[in-house]
This record gives sequence, structure tokens and C-alpha cells, in this order.
Amino acid sequence: MSQAQKNHNNSLNCNNLHRLCIAPMLDWTDRHCRYFHRLISQHAFLYTEMVTTGALIHGEHHRFLQFNAVEKPVAFQLGGSNPRELAHCAKMIEDYGYDEVNLNVGCPSDRVQNGRFGACLMAEPELVAECVAAMAQAVSIPVTVKSRIGIDERDSYEELTHFISTVAAAGCETFIIHARKAWLSGLSPKQNRDIPPLRYDVVYQIKQDFPQLEIILNGGITTLDQAEDVLQHVDGVMVGREAYHNPYLLADVDRRFYGDSTEPRSREMIMELLIPYIKEQLDLNDGVRLNSITRHILGLFHGEPGARGWRRHLSENVCKPGADINVILNALPPRL
Repeated sequence: MSQAQKNHNNSLNCNNLHRLCIAPMLDWTDRHCRYFHRLISQHAFLYTEMVTTGALIHGEHHRFLQFNAVEKPVAFQLGGSNPRELAHCAKMIEDYGYDEVNLNVGCPSDRVQNGRFGACLMAEPELVAECVAAMAQAVSIPVTVKSRIGIDERDSYEELTHFISTVAAAGCETFIIHARKAWLSGLSPKQNRDIPPLRYDVVYQIKQDFPQLEIILNGGITTLDQAEDVLQHVDGVMVGREAYHNPYLLADVDRRFYGDSTEPRSREMIMELLIPYIKEQLDLNDGVRLNSITRHILGLFHGEPGARGWRRHLSENVCKPGADINVILNALPPRL
């Protein structure tokens, strides 16, 4: 793609919030991770890890719902299949100030299947539509759906279009599609992220057949160049594990995808801004441990001199008695 084409592409899409999204990743994209990612990119759309309706209704809902306003724009991902409960939780999510509520119809784990939510719901498009309609009626923020391209032997394009059209008719205008099918038995969640082949062509065809919908492609995106190529066919891309293991990948997102000419922050600047946050979190004395934050920043210096020493020092010292902010300061590469 020429530079002129890239500039034109950015100018057309600078107001598209979903241009580059960070995937909801269980046990990874918690509030500390999202705060860290927001220091790197001001515009990437962030997602919480999936939380079930049962956890919000019967658990300590504030613990799951709390977030820092700095994280916005940010969406909350819900797992569930009871329309009434999903509507109730969606209202809670809106009241807390989230920008979007996303329904998980893509996770293939046994625990999720046993709870009748996640990818197994692709077999029940009418129920998903009922859930979406109930949530959309309860809130004014967008209700979106994250799915696969199919499950088990039910992976025909006709079944996928039936799912999309049925759910769209209920009020969903944005679909995040993991471009792999899911095997509900025989493969672990990890294997389901790698073994079923990527089918970008299927997602591209969905966008062609449903031009009025916002289609975001998820799966296998590891570079911003690759993301730009994919964006020639869909409205947005969602990056997962690469953004976690190599977070500084996000440093050029604002310029390339949102038309923001602000100079990206250096890794050193990011740490200067993150350290006061870490101090504040530790001082709150609400059970936050140093390693619950530092685990998200291990990859900050990925590919840079001193990266291995940074990771090793943090990994070996953050859990020691009395570990404090000095562990991070001592781990920083010498150039800071």
C-alpha cells in the first residue's frame, strides 16, 4: 500500500473506535493491564477479560466492574445465556461507565460450555438474538458480539450467515469474528487458538455480504503491517497475544490507524508514568500485590538490549518479602 493510500485510509477511519482493538484475554487483560496498554496507545479500543453474569450478580460486582477512567474507550465482555440476567448485568456495566458491552460467543472451554455460554451458543442463534435484544433494550451503549466462524461440523458459510443475520436483526451492529472455527470437544482452548486454520476469506465475505454491519477480524494478527492489510477488507482488527507479549507494538497504533500525529511515548516514558500508578495501587492496601501488575509489563522491552535482564530481575524478585517499587527501578535497562 502506498503512503498516500495509507493516509487516505486513516483519514476515512480516524473516527472508527474499533479500528484496532485489544482482545479480551482471560487472566490477562485485567484493569492493571489495560491501564498499562493505555499508556502506550491513547486510541486502541480495550476489552476486559470475560466475566460471567453469575459472578456479577452473586459475587463482588465492584471488584469486576471497577476500572480507571484513563482506560476509556473500554468495553466489558460478558459471558452468559439468560436474557434477563444479561440485561441486568448490561445495565450495571453501563452504570459503571463502560463504552460497550460485548457478549462472548466464541470461548470453547469446557467450563464455559457447561455454563451454556461461549462458542456453544453459535448453535443457538435465536437465543443469542434474544440475549442481544434484552441487553439492547436495557442500555444505550452498544451491544456487540464476539464469535467464531463456526463450531464442530456446523461450520458452513450458510450457518454463519444465518447466525449473523439473526443476531443483527435483534440489534447488534458490530461483530468481532475470530477467523477460526472452534472444536467444542477434542481440543483445549489453547489448541483452539492455533490448530483450526485461519479463514480470513470467510470474514471478508461476511463484510461483503453485510456491508451495513461493522465487522472486526480477530485471529493471527501479529504486526501492524498485517493489520493494515486486513483493514482493506474489514472495519477493524483485534490483536490478542502479540499485544500482551510485545506491548510496545501498540506505540504506533495511534498514528497509523487513528490519524493522531502525537509522538509515541518511549518505553522509558511509559515506565515513568506507570510507576506512580503502581505506587498508588500498592498504597491502597486492597490486596494488590506487586507481581499482579509487573506480570503485564514483562514484554515492554521485547527485542531491545537488556530485555532478558529486565524480565529475569522482575520474575526473580517481585514475589520476595518486602518487594516494592525499587524492584522495578533496579530492573530497568541502564539507559533510563
